[in-house]
Amino acid sequence: MTAVYQIEGLAVDLALPGNLLSSLLPGPKPRLNLLRDIDLVLEKGETFGLVGESGSGKTTLARTMLGLQKPAEGQLRFQGQSLADRATLPALRRGSAMMFQDPIASLSPRMRVGDLVTEPFVIHGEAMPDRKVRAAELLARVGLPAALAERYPHELSGGQARRVCVARALALNPALVIADEPTAGLDVSVQGEVLNLMAELKRAEGLTFLIITHNLAVIRHTADRIAILYLGRLVETGPTAEVFSRPAHPYTASLIASEPNPDPRKRRADLAIRGEIPSLLRRPAGCEFHTRCPHAVPQCRSLTPTLRPIASGRSVRCHLAGPD
Repeated sequence: MTAVYQIEGLAVDLALPGNLLSSLLPGPKPRLNLLRDIDLVLEKGETFGLVGESGSGKTTLARTMLGLQKPAEGQLRFQGQSLADRATLPALRRGSAMMFQDPIASLSPRMRVGDLVTEPFVIHGEAMPDRKVRAAELLARVGLPAALAERYPHELSGGQARRVCVARALALNPALVIADEPTAGLDVSVQGEVLNLMAELKRAEGLTFLIITHNLAVIRHTADRIAILYLGRLVETGPTAEVFSRPAHPYTASLIASEPNPDPRKRRADLAIRGEIPSLLRRPAGCEFHTRCPHAVPQCRSLTPTLRPIASGRSVRCHLAGPD
């Protein structure tokens, strides 16, 4: 398969505000480690799921991939071109698109739908002979009538607004679409419609989707492969079906076990994650999950595990995980 996006050894830091004395003194300034040791490859035509609790680094990773956050270390490549070369950024921004969590808030209330879905042409200086015709084509692409082009965002339902965001994202035929919580705030039936639309677009047009969510049901339904983030590190990656059926990392197992089950006869196992996620200001030594892990051993408290391959195309960052 063809790689659309490659990430190797990515680390992202954030400068911390210090006091007046520390700002005047020479030497390195304090920094917060947001992401560490990220290695990922997104293939053409796949849906990749990125899962983790709030504060795990999902949004930071997406911002870095789009060139909005500068990495401290590592290599980022979009369609084979390094983002270290500033000349690659225009191609990245034209060839990728973002779907934000709140569809209504991400659409200007002063613009009609037709202008919103065709605005990417204006931003990137692309030729567009007939704006109304192009708007109608984009709306039809996501199952919306052409008449909707004359409405304003506040006149749309939640499902319509989400489809408008999809149409806007597809305007320039991007190679990569990053979707942040694409079903947030939608009824279950509408969620299914949006996810099925994304799946159909992937099949028909070879799009690559990166879905950022904490909703495991969404990932189970849509993603070909999945990555689990904890405190800015990948702890498990692999094919979605394999990860859900045989989670190798205790954090992954706890997330899956805590997923709601509509069948009242099936009680969830008592694998809820203990305690609160640690502060990035005070990262635990060794395996960062050991403070919440029911299986931690002394080695986990002192030695940081590496992300290593195991069976079935999976990788895991855990001292206790076996070969399968």
